[in-house]
Amino acid sequence: MTQYEDHNNHSTGDIRVAVHHAQEMLQHNAFAAAEQQGREILKSFPNEPNALFIVGIALKGLKRFSEAKNILQVLVKQTPDFALAHQELGLTLHALKQIKPAIASLTNAVKVEANLTNSWRLLSELLLATGESKASEQAYNSYLRFSAKHPLLGEALQAFIDGKLALSERHCRDYLKQSPDDVSALRLLAEIAIKLGVFEDAEQLLVHCLRIAPDYHLARLNYAHVLNKQEKSQQALLEIETLEKYQPNVPPQQILKAAILVRLGQFEEAILLYDKLISTLPDQANLHTSRGHALKTIGEQEAAIASYRQAIACAPSYGEAYWSLANLKTFCFTQFEIQQMRKQMEIKQLPSLDRINICFALGKALEDNKEFEQSFHYYKLGNQFKQSIERYDPEETTAIIARTITTCQSPIFENNHDQGCSKADPIFIVGLPRSGSTLLEQILASHSMVDGTKELPDIIAMVRKLSDRKKRHEISKYPEVIAKLSGEQRLALGNEYISKTQIHRGGAPFFIDKMPNNFAHIGLIKLILPNAKIIDARRQPMSACFSGFKQLFSTGQAFSYDLENIARYYQDYIHLMNHWHNVLPNQVLTVSYEDVVNDFKNQVKQILDFCGLPFEQNCLEFYNNARAVNTASSEQVRQPINTKGLDAWKPFEKFLTPLQSKLSSIL
Repeated sequence: MTQYEDHNNHSTGDIRVAVHHAQEMLQHNAFAAAEQQGREILKSFPNEPNALFIVGIALKGLKRFSEAKNILQVLVKQTPDFALAHQELGLTLHALKQIKPAIASLTNAVKVEANLTNSWRLLSELLLATGESKASEQAYNSYLRFSAKHPLLGEALQAFIDGKLALSERHCRDYLKQSPDDVSALRLLAEIAIKLGVFEDAEQLLVHCLRIAPDYHLARLNYAHVLNKQEKSQQALLEIETLEKYQPNVPPQQILKAAILVRLGQFEEAILLYDKLISTLPDQANLHTSRGHALKTIGEQEAAIASYRQAIACAPSYGEAYWSLANLKTFCFTQFEIQQMRKQMEIKQLPSLDRINICFALGKALEDNKEFEQSFHYYKLGNQFKQSIERYDPEETTAIIARTITTCQSPIFENNHDQGCSKADPIFIVGLPRSGSTLLEQILASHSMVDGTKELPDIIAMVRKLSDRKKRHEISKYPEVIAKLSGEQRLALGNEYISKTQIHRGGAPFFIDKMPNNFAHIGLIKLILPNAKIIDARRQPMSACFSGFKQLFSTGQAFSYDLENIARYYQDYIHLMNHWHNVLPNQVLTVSYEDVVNDFKNQVKQILDFCGLPFEQNCLEFYNNARAVNTASSEQVRQPINTKGLDAWKPFEKFLTPLQSKLSSIL
């Protein structure tokens, strides 16, 4: 036990001897004698820190937790830099089931003295119990860091805690060469892979980790998360069920389970689970927003709004809740809510992610109020913040599209109907985001022969696999590799796509994949699925680009946070789409959003004819379709066709000179 040095010079030789005796009593669990000794010291020297500490620990040992709490609270108030006192107070509060105060005390302990492994471990457990899974993992990593027996593992963990992922990975791999079955190191390497988005590597590491230590619950939770990220959601659910056999009703497990149910389209069950979690953890703002997302997806707009507002009531600086309201597109903020957002923006320590979310929400709120200059100010600010944390290289996009055009010339598509998977099930809707793809999907999904799904990641995942690129600096084998695919490989890839997407389908003969970025991979799609239908959702350039600039995307679309980058991306997109029309004549239907709005019935008939579908009245009444819609346009496509979205960029025209000048050749 560490003795606290009293700064007021009360520590005389006699006190040192008395304290030493009391400490020996505690080490032998003689708590009553230690308490008596401590109180004797306090008679002569009131508020002597070591004596208070001894009495506090003795009372805790005697299970007189309330008395121990009172003594230790006096001590930490008097000597706030006494780390072990904060730790003992945290342990006492935990014994009293006062979880939040315990978390606060343990946090104070590690702030004063970072290497208190007992504090980190209990802190991790308590944060886990309160649903703070990210903070819990951070605390657990700190526990591992300070309890690591090998310096290389300690350095790897410290680098990870500091956000130095490359250094952490290097140390971790060096350590694993010496200790290949260290499960802590394997899980850390998997966590690095998760942060880098390399989910396949993370999956393999966690499988190995769980083979060695099947009862490593945190690794299994990480594994379920990785499976869900890769659309292996049924498998992820089985992992959660395994965890629940050992430790039922643990909030992070339940939160991940709800997210898995959402991904599987089991929204009602997910909402019931969120309700249960909220009854246990009513102050968790993220639970209210997650519940709101599920409600929005199934069209329960009023309930979703109430959920988002409850999140703000729990945490007024929680930016995601404000943006979630704005992202309904049909919602209008009250003046009070606008003032509340402005007030949050004044907080200097506001986390960057909250600041970005609030900027985009304020942009939307002020646009609705026709305060266009202030609106653009916040859109621009939000985009600048977001761009600073995104990695996007426009040269890379232009280069990959040039390589795609060079690779995908007419000869590789000759006789391709005799190769690949002959199924005509998929209808791909491609283009730029915010260009009307959700509207087209809703129209088609209202047909009795078509299942609506969502933005499926399967083609992108296939491209990543074909690229065979392990690190960002490596040159991708894609797109050149697709010109070398044999007939057997094309068939296998086509069958793989049909098989993997089956989970998202109902019983209809056709289904929609509306991942917009698939426009870059039409060559691959046509080689492996020659009978697939492809629709290009096109929008007037200024409308498309500015709509993207106003949108805060949950993931991807890194090009959209700068006006010049958006314009260049639009040019690259048009360039590639023109190429597809040349080498794949009459195999891609371009549908203009403006034409759909102005000539609705004829456009719907044209789309159905292209897809080989008979006309159905439901397609004209798409807004009555009660299906779940995951995208930002979910509320807009539940309304009849209207012209509200046309030329929404016009009031901002004077701020959009960089965009207009860059798009001048197309305009």
